[in-house]
Amino acid sequence: MIELIHHGAINGVTGSCHELRISRRGGQSGKGASANPQAGILIDCGLFQGQEESRGSSAADLAIDFPIDHIRGLVVTHVHIDHVGRIPYLLAAGFDGPIICSEPSAIMLPEILEDALRIGFTRDRGLINRVLDKIRSQLVPLPYNQWHEVFSGNSESLNVRLQRAGHILGSAYVECDVHTAERDECIVFSGDLGAPHSPLLPAPESPEKADRLIIESTYGDKNHEDRETRRYRLKSVLEHALEDGGTVLIPAFSIGRTQELLYEIDGLIAEFGDEAIEQTGDSSSSIALNWKDLEIVVDSPLAAEFTRIYRDLKPYWDNEARALVKAGRHPLSFEQLTVIGSHEDHLNAVDYLARSHRPCVVIAGSGMCAGGRVVNYLKAMLGDRRNDVLFVGYQAAGTPGRDILTYGPQGGWVELDGERYDIRARIHSVGGYSAHAGQGDLLTFVDGIPRSPKEIRIVHGDAGAKEALRVELQIMAPESKVLIPAG
Repeated sequence: MIELIHHGAINGVTGSCHELRISRRGGQSGKGASANPQAGILIDCGLFQGQEESRGSSAADLAIDFPIDHIRGLVVTHVHIDHVGRIPYLLAAGFDGPIICSEPSAIMLPEILEDALRIGFTRDRGLINRVLDKIRSQLVPLPYNQWHEVFSGNSESLNVRLQRAGHILGSAYVECDVHTAERDECIVFSGDLGAPHSPLLPAPESPEKADRLIIESTYGDKNHEDRETRRYRLKSVLEHALEDGGTVLIPAFSIGRTQELLYEIDGLIAEFGDEAIEQTGDSSSSIALNWKDLEIVVDSPLAAEFTRIYRDLKPYWDNEARALVKAGRHPLSFEQLTVIGSHEDHLNAVDYLARSHRPCVVIAGSGMCAGGRVVNYLKAMLGDRRNDVLFVGYQAAGTPGRDILTYGPQGGWVELDGERYDIRARIHSVGGYSAHAGQGDLLTFVDGIPRSPKEIRIVHGDAGAKEALRVELQIMAPESKVLIPAG
């Protein structure tokens, strides 16, 4: 008996955790017979965020609340915190099996969990190091497109294979080849799929087979702009900073979005570097600046570290990005880029940019404005019309990012650290840099499977997005059973 059980990402877009379980019937056969778990794997073990933090944030609330004695391995699709943030709690519950992930993810996972442990778990350096050492000892880096045996015995076996998902560096979807005495089955977990033509990463290709497919639906109800459109929308927002000496504040996740934005901004500077833009601000109305006067700041030690890792992992970039490097360009390390490390330098930068008329782009975490250094920038800059806030990723319900995006265009307010801040800055959203596939991309991924899956389960999305995708998938694949698991 092959079961699929969902421990997260079924009432929203965070807390991803899914279980593939092989069970045997116990007791008498027929109606009323019980199923005994024999073996299983987890796909991801992530934190809940935004309104999905219904269980609170204490260690007791985040403890693993499902049996794991039969779990033979954890497969990590990628290292975003909503997919890996509960791994320390999984270890605390007694899990000591392999943590299977792509080779780039094996490098990045300890880095992202070190930050998560320090912020939300403990500041005890010795304890953090012991947890990280244990994680490193359990890591199994797996090359793409290579089968790996998780377990084999009696009449059951399970092998997994990772394929590029195009979401962030190292991201993968998971093919599971399951064998039992009753049947063989190929089950595919999409993880988070990337949008085609995103900077730096190759687009995902559809699996060769999927009897059952578990697919994300973050943008199951909408399509993204094409790359050229979103690139020129980004250009337009950045030009506003040059025109009036304001700051463009981009709340971005440390992994993926930050590096893609740097890549695109470097491209804009290379293309329009000598193009003059006349300032309109009161203090500098007669000064003409160009793109080479625009300073780019990454204010996040974690983002800086992952940008370095991205640079070191050039073999995993797409052909376009590798060609730029070969031609002498350095899209993640260009002249106008400044990285802020210390907290003191961060506070000085916030104060300086809030008072000055120097055009600047600041990329700072967190991506949903729920914490991190971006909050100090928002407090200092939301009330000034010279400034812009540019969202490039999904904003979960219940986060300050969602409130700014919703109420900012109406001149509303947002609550940050218990205080209300009026929103006078311009608010923008460029969805193509979300790193998530749009509805059309998801449909293309499913349509590319040679034989339609017998069953498609839609997870990792708000209710409206899941239902919209379900309708489209059912039309496209009428022979498939398309369902939305209940929470």
